[in-house]
Amino acid sequence: MKGESSGLIIGISIGVVIGVLLAILALFCFRYHRKRSQIGNSSSRRAATIPIRANGADACAVMSDSTIGPDSPLKAGRNGVSLWLEGFKRSSVGSFSGIPVYSYKDLQKATYNFTTLIGQGAFGPVYKAQMTTGETVAVKVLATDSKQGEKEFQTEVMLLGRLHHRNLVNLVGYCAEKGQHMLIYVYMSKGSLASHLYREDIKHLSWDLRVHIALDVARGLEYLHDGAVPPVIHRDIKSSNILLDHCMRARVADFGLSREEMVDRHAANIRGTFGYLDPEYVSTGTFTKKSDVYSYGVLLFELIAGRNPQQGLMEYVELAAMNTEGKVGWEEIVDSRLDGKYDVQELNEVAALAYKCVNRAPRKRPSMRDIVQVLSRILKLRHNKKHHKKSLSAATADEVSIDMDQQEIRTPVSDRHRREESVDSADTCEV
Repeated sequence: MKGESSGLIIGISIGVVIGVLLAILALFCFRYHRKRSQIGNSSSRRAATIPIRANGADACAVMSDSTIGPDSPLKAGRNGVSLWLEGFKRSSVGSFSGIPVYSYKDLQKATYNFTTLIGQGAFGPVYKAQMTTGETVAVKVLATDSKQGEKEFQTEVMLLGRLHHRNLVNLVGYCAEKGQHMLIYVYMSKGSLASHLYREDIKHLSWDLRVHIALDVARGLEYLHDGAVPPVIHRDIKSSNILLDHCMRARVADFGLSREEMVDRHAANIRGTFGYLDPEYVSTGTFTKKSDVYSYGVLLFELIAGRNPQQGLMEYVELAAMNTEGKVGWEEIVDSRLDGKYDVQELNEVAALAYKCVNRAPRKRPSMRDIVQVLSRILKLRHNKKHHKKSLSAATADEVSIDMDQQEIRTPVSDRHRREESVDSADTCEV
């Protein structure tokens, strides 16, 4: 009897202890869940005030950096981080801090039910959109039958989420909803470089502007190669992937084929655009920074000759190089639409640089940093020449003013000041 009482007491004690432990555990779980919910709510409130990012303070086409209002199409992600919404495997889900997520409904409204078509690429159609915040953007929609495009979609969001430079097209946000995948970019009002080189209804580019565009593209690639950590290889540099803003400032676009240098330099399948592909990459399947340099060299010749690389540009260049020895005499390939309005010395320097870029031996090609330095020096010399001519013109005008002082002619000096102000205001946007 006594033994039974002792067993009962021990059983009750054990039960009480277990009950207390369970109660304490439940209390901790409740407090932990409540704290997580509070953190999530505060982070979501912070995310709602993330501004639409711009590509640097000195960029020409800058989007508003004001706080996003309550009627904004932005949907804040949980814990202040944007998440892939639909259409991806669980293992593919990633987070991208600071990249706004837009709803399908709002993009449908902004594009007037996807009727504002402005372009068509391998990825899919591109639409112009007017957001409720007043911003004009470009919406690139992944074609529903594009399996490769889904991978390129992920690549662009992952890369552009961390790459920011005034000569790279700025990713404003993305949408992955209702089986649709869309990328939202800053709207580049002047379209692609290719359209300015080949469309008859668009005024042709001046030589001065072509060199400025070449430098803009070089700076964008220099940032990818030397400024990004880890470095990025673009792999699809071509005139249709160079976009121009309303100041005619160039930005590199379309990062669907881009790869971080440290990840994998070997391609299972050759990807890119015929006419721009590095011969070394085609023969070995290995792409490096120098593969981008080769494509850039082709782009330089495209700017010089106004001829499509897919229509025998490089054969044309090689024939010219036999006579020029790669240094001088490149006038024979110049775009006829320039009508002789170019500096011969500049032309030969730019063409000689381009010829180095397309050297069949990758190690003999210059780096993008070297290219930027060469083009910067060319434009600096151009500026100094113009400044020198202005000084001579001003001195001549002053002499005329003094000689004709008795006739009360004083206009040359004041006119000169007005001309200089006009040049300065024009350069503010273009250069």
